[in-house]
Amino acid sequence: MRAESRKVTTSSMLNETSRRQEQILLFARNFFKHPKMLGSLVPSSRFLIQGVLKQIDWDRAGVVVEYGPGVGTFTTEILRRMRPDATLVAFETNSEFYRFLRQSLRDPRLHIVHASAAEVDVRLRSLGCNHADYVISGIPFSTMPEGLCDRILRATHAVLHPQGAFLVYQFSSRVRPYLERVFGQVSREFELLNILPARVFYCVR
Repeated sequence: MRAESRKVTTSSMLNETSRRQEQILLFARNFFKHPKMLGSLVPSSRFLIQGVLKQIDWDRAGVVVEYGPGVGTFTTEILRRMRPDATLVAFETNSEFYRFLRQSLRDPRLHIVHASAAEVDVRLRSLGCNHADYVISGIPFSTMPEGLCDRILRATHAVLHPQGAFLVYQFSSRVRPYLERVFGQVSREFELLNILPARVFYCVR
């Protein structure tokens, strides 16, 4: 029995390593295609993920929204921490990432939407969600047109629960004035243990 157990463990480790390598290669390939859409050559580190997700009260998080899930680095950890009855809605505009997520993440709590985050209000209503308790975003606001940035931030503010929070991780501080214009006071942290070092912004309604 112990030998069989070791085989299962080894197989699981190999599958996880293979999946991680596939994620990194897919992410890197798309970075060279669309550098302004990703901002980094590699997915987020576990330190950045922990730094962002520690802000969430998982007992209260009934509806979580993610902008720009990419290859699912944050998505997988969100699903691991979420309540069994919670909902995660992930907005992804990149067709390759969208297909990868549909194929690799099978969880009834997850809804992957192939659309812009600017449509968050319409898409949540179509899923029967009246609000979002938390919105997590890694999309590079600093490289998108100002008008689109403003639409996404205002749509996000509109769908947040009154006690909700918007968590943003970026590689520059350029988004901060836009966040303050829509959300008012914005808290900030800095995560050095990431490639590139990242800024984490915490916004509430």
